[in-house]
Amino acid sequence: MSAGDAYDGNRIPQLLLEADSLEAFLQALADTALRLARCEGTGITLERGGRPVTVVSAGPPAPKLDEKQYGQDDGPCLQSLRRGEEIPVRDMRDESRWGDYPAYAASHGILSSLSLPIAPHTHTAGALNLYAGSPAAFEGTDLSALRDLASQATGGIALAQRIADAEEFAEQAQTAMRSRGVIDQAIGVVIGQNRCTAEEAFTILRSASQHRNIKMRDLCTELITSLGGRPPTTPELRHRP
Repeated sequence: MSAGDAYDGNRIPQLLLEADSLEAFLQALADTALRLARCEGTGITLERGGRPVTVVSAGPPAPKLDEKQYGQDDGPCLQSLRRGEEIPVRDMRDESRWGDYPAYAASHGILSSLSLPIAPHTHTAGALNLYAGSPAAFEGTDLSALRDLASQATGGIALAQRIADAEEFAEQAQTAMRSRGVIDQAIGVVIGQNRCTAEEAFTILRSASQHRNIKMRDLCTELITSLGGRPPTTPELRHRP
């Protein structure tokens, strides 16, 4: 990477805002890494469902080399992902680690590589992988911009996870609100039938739920449906504009 390469770290958050998905954002990072490193290929590996996956790549070599490592469950990109460390490979022809992977990489014209950890030591850990056709391609260069890209990928993944968690929470809240509404309606029915307090009505419903070994909401839905001839109506959460 030459000193003349222009890298604007302040531009990366804007890419995140402009991207319509996490994958689009990571693709922009992979493209930027390819331009900065001036190498033959880049790829971003993430762990999904306990398996490594190349979610995005730039340049032809990355998918082939990544898949070779996944197939033998070993290689520099997986080592970076699992250890949370930078893993440089100076010359594939002199490399004795990772079985026949180095020879495979060299046969595809890749003689050196660099893997930078993404979201280390988390359940979404990954690696930014760079593949070069010349030996020692990443030695003696300023890697700060590439490290920043890996850090930005970590931030993007963390943001996506927070959004997913928020959506899951909203869904759970919606479910809880629906259940509460159905139970309240059933309590009203029991109060009318037994001329009891709300607390006593709830105790009656809970006892029936435990006796029949079904969820309280299902019991209340069944009760209201049997009396009214149709399922109960439930409130919906309103999203703020």
